[in-house]
Amino acid sequence: MRLRRQSVEDWKERRLRSLLFPRGEWPVPILYKTGIDAVIHRRRNMSEYKMTSLEKRIGYNFRDDRLLFQALSHSSFANEHRTEEYQDNERLEFLGDAVLEVVSSDFLYHMYPELQEGKLTKLRASLVCEPTLALCAKEFDLSSFLLLGKGEEHTGGRLRSSIVSDALEALIGAIYLDGGLEPARVFIERFVLTDIEHKKLFYDSKTVLQELIQRDRPHDNIRYIIVGEDGPDHAKTFRVEVEIGGTVAGTGSGSTKKAAEQEAAYQALHALLSDGEKE
Repeated sequence: MRLRRQSVEDWKERRLRSLLFPRGEWPVPILYKTGIDAVIHRRRNMSEYKMTSLEKRIGYNFRDDRLLFQALSHSSFANEHRTEEYQDNERLEFLGDAVLEVVSSDFLYHMYPELQEGKLTKLRASLVCEPTLALCAKEFDLSSFLLLGKGEEHTGGRLRSSIVSDALEALIGAIYLDGGLEPARVFIERFVLTDIEHKKLFYDSKTVLQELIQRDRPHDNIRYIIVGEDGPDHAKTFRVEVEIGGTVAGTGSGSTKKAAEQEAAYQALHALLSDGEKE
């Protein structure tokens, strides 16, 4: 009977290992609360097991998965796990911001040889601003992989553009440290430096939308409506709709009313220009 029970436990352990570590990792085991010996190698909670899925989405496999874990760790998460020596992603964000600026500057310099310094600076700003980066992160659903503290999670932090854009920069910094400039450049060109003609509208979407409507539809009025507010006073997320001629043309969210309006204007511009291209 004891042998049979042991064989069942062995099977459970092998099954658990295959589910948690599809790459075949075999680190030092620890004791689970259920009594099953499981394998955990620098992977401190279940959110971390999703990292393999994220690596597949971004097309980069980390040699040091601690860097990926840190890039996804918001300060609220690190503060709640101080005894476990978690590091938040703020230092990686600092580094990633610098890498992003270098790569985007080099890309735009060679892509637009006719543009002067002022216009290049404005174009770069539109591509690396908070709303644009948050939009880029949606392509591989970065927000679903973030490690947040309980308070930040409950107040809608996972949907906050500032948190998501910071995490994207931290991810760039992590890729740079893990593999060097080349894989960081490939990542940036794949997810950030794309669809430039549309993304450059993010620099001042409200002004561009106003000018477009005045030119093409002078009798239509533009109105921004706050349709929702989430979170506490110190960390609110605003949801806004923009109406053109009484019809909702775009929606947006942001940590400020202005940011939410900019995103709503961008979405409206994107739809209007896409419709124009189809015609």
